[in-house]
Amino acid sequence: MIHMDRFLEFLDSLPDLLIYLLLGFSAFMENVFPPAPGDTITAFGAFLVGTNRLNFLPVCFATILGSLVGFMFLFWVGRLLGRRFFLERDFWYFKAEDIRKAEAWFRTYGYILILINRFLPGIRSVISIVSGISGLRTLKVFLLALVSTSLWNLIWIGMGYFLGSNWEAARGRLEAVMTTYNVVILGLLAVIILFFVFGKWIKNHK
Repeated sequence: MIHMDRFLEFLDSLPDLLIYLLLGFSAFMENVFPPAPGDTITAFGAFLVGTNRLNFLPVCFATILGSLVGFMFLFWVGRLLGRRFFLERDFWYFKAEDIRKAEAWFRTYGYILILINRFLPGIRSVISIVSGISGLRTLKVFLLALVSTSLWNLIWIGMGYFLGSNWEAARGRLEAVMTTYNVVILGLLAVIILFFVFGKWIKNHK
């Protein structure tokens, strides 16, 4: 947390153009390397909009573009390297088990997963990879990913902007909201997975 505070203070000290570039880069990295705190930095960008330090549209453009490029980057990585590459290596943040689960979801829900990927904590990057592995149509994936990342970033930026001018208080509220959101969404995903597995078990034992 201390390192993040220092980074945010450093970010605030930079020229506007460089802040926009770093906001876009952090949004990119949050897709490519999931542990990166991209959403927190995006919210800080929104806070700077609220204090009239930055302009709303450039913050939106930078973060949406960074997220979209990150998603499409992993899409092409999945397409070029293929399924076997990821299953054999079983990376700790692209686990083979998660890849297989995402493939099962794609067979059931298809392009809908692309549309809602930004709202699914913990598996966004896996969805990017598997969409490439699955050979989905590039243009359709691009457009749906654009809609998804635009909605998510606008919500996140809006929350950061309206939650107050004090960053420490605003961040506390944002973290509480996002923790609750992540728990609810992950719980719903667990229920869906259990329902899917149970339905398959019933079907196999009929």
